[in-house]
Amino acid sequence: MQKFIGAILALVLVLASCKEKQVLAEELGPPEVIEKPIVKLFGFNVEDFHVVHDTIKNGDSFGELMLKNKVDYPKIVTVSEKYRDTFDVRKIRAGKPYHILRSKDTSEVAEVFIYENDRINYTVVDLRDTVVAYKSKKKVKYVEREASGIIESSLSEAILDQGIDYDVTLNLSEIYAWTIDFFRLEKGDKFKVIYKERYINDSIYAGAEPIEAAYFEHKGKPIYAFSYVADSLKQITDYFDDEANNLRSTFLRAPIKFGYRLSSRYNLKRRIAYYGYKVRPHKGTDYAAPIGTPIIATADGTVTESTRRGGNGRYVKVRHNGTYSTQYLHMKKQKVKRGEFVRQGDVIGWVGMTGNTGGPHVCYRFWKNGRQVDPLREKLPAAEPIADSLRTDYMTYIDPLKTKLDCIEYLIPEPEPDPETELQENQLTLNP
Repeated sequence: MQKFIGAILALVLVLASCKEKQVLAEELGPPEVIEKPIVKLFGFNVEDFHVVHDTIKNGDSFGELMLKNKVDYPKIVTVSEKYRDTFDVRKIRAGKPYHILRSKDTSEVAEVFIYENDRINYTVVDLRDTVVAYKSKKKVKYVEREASGIIESSLSEAILDQGIDYDVTLNLSEIYAWTIDFFRLEKGDKFKVIYKERYINDSIYAGAEPIEAAYFEHKGKPIYAFSYVADSLKQITDYFDDEANNLRSTFLRAPIKFGYRLSSRYNLKRRIAYYGYKVRPHKGTDYAAPIGTPIIATADGTVTESTRRGGNGRYVKVRHNGTYSTQYLHMKKQKVKRGEFVRQGDVIGWVGMTGNTGGPHVCYRFWKNGRQVDPLREKLPAAEPIADSLRTDYMTYIDPLKTKLDCIEYLIPEPEPDPETELQENQLTLNP
């Protein structure tokens, strides 16, 4: 009897427990179904394909890659002929990443080919059914950044010490290339910049955008620079100061980009070791740089000479107008021929050691009215300022940028530790 009563009680407890669970389940509702997130690669669902990631190797061609992945030859021809403007298969470069999306069946035929042109831009070749090729971009986040510094030794050091992209150094030097001699910066020169950094997926750094606004104080002289589209038809962006003057000059100050050394200036009384330290007028300005460094035209003009002669070695001479001409000596190789028109900044050759020279450099010579002069002492003609019709709009545009620049505080470098002071402090710590 007792066993029967115990069984009944156990059954009641079980039923009560089940009832409680049922009520709780009804209150909580049906269980939440957690869906597996869809993983996409360049807009494609990776679950739909077998994905292959690789980089272009030396000797690889688009055709061979596709044939290895079982793509029909007619489709390869269609891509190479019909979509040449979108994806020129002859111009794929070693080291560039690519991705192949293969079918999931046993054939594993390549259905999509994705070529990364750079960190942001990529090209898709969709080989399913009708062949299609198109260009696209990764989603990019732009983050504004401000930077400043006081130069102790060099602009590069002042910027790199802050973990800033070296491209910012190059951009800054190019903005002021006509107004500041970056080979002769002084300790205490100051700078401020405003620019944007690009990030892919919010975290992958993808480089710096062109500088929007800058301030440089050289030898106590302040020079503002603001990026502005002065020609809306051609969408040409230039840099102007706070009074709407163009920072460009008709001539660059040096025939190589920032980063190399001014090794010898124009000097009519220079003694040269190569000639036994005899006085030999040096009518050029020398810029030392590694062999193969690009040499650029300092202004628009027509090539009048591109040859090799005596102590000059291989050289190029450019006539810019009826007043000015320039010459570039000791080249390893010329890139231009006589009669060609070159634009300011075009590469016209490469640094070498041809002719009479004791080391790799470019000797830059400058003619004014048929007479060689020192380009670093010449007051070079400036480019056109902003048109009067745009001046009001420009001044309104730069006003908040100038205020923002003025509010940026300088990052003052920490002083080098004094060994004697450190020694005295250590002694005090050991012997209080």
